[in-house]
Amino acid sequence: MESKRSRIVIFGAGGRVGRAAVAEARRRGHEVTAVGRADGSVTDPAAVAGLAAGHDAAIVAVYDPGARPGEFFPAVARALTQGLPAAGVKRLVSVGLASVLPTKTGDLLMDTPEYPQEWREFYLGHAAGTKALRETVPQALDWVVLSPAGDFDHEGEPTGGYVFAPAAADSLITPHDFARALVDEAVEAPTLHRLHTGVAVA
Repeated sequence: MESKRSRIVIFGAGGRVGRAAVAEARRRGHEVTAVGRADGSVTDPAAVAGLAAGHDAAIVAVYDPGARPGEFFPAVARALTQGLPAAGVKRLVSVGLASVLPTKTGDLLMDTPEYPQEWREFYLGHAAGTKALRETVPQALDWVVLSPAGDFDHEGEPTGGYVFAPAAADSLITPHDFARALVDEAVEAPTLHRLHTGVAVA
């Protein structure tokens, strides 16, 4: 059965995840507004509202290498939780980071032995962003944060399948398979609500 055509605004459309999400959504026949870094500030609620007006859902995969992670990601979360409802958008799928997710043992991936610590400030910034999302999101906005359960497989071929899974350092998923999960949860088959989980190859 052909899926319903929806309008999706994708923030961070110039990055690897964003490009894959744009391609996957358009492949399925959805109308996409691709928002890059130069198109408007995702930390400004008014800018978010203006760009998101008239859309059914938002996918957010943003990163600013010039900003402090602990300030940037919470500012993005607050702008989304104000701007998207003002624009009438009811569904948000945000791209998170597996480093701050629990593994099967319950330990956060970033706290497991031999996990690289040179980017810990970035990990903690992502965690602060998700915390801000949980604390500020209104009931009118349904959301989920999805992360590759471990890392992207840069060389692998897409499998066409995925599962939701705990974080694992050896978990790999292609950007194309991850994009399938993003579009499914955004408009086609939303099954997860108000939580953060990993996505791995099926």
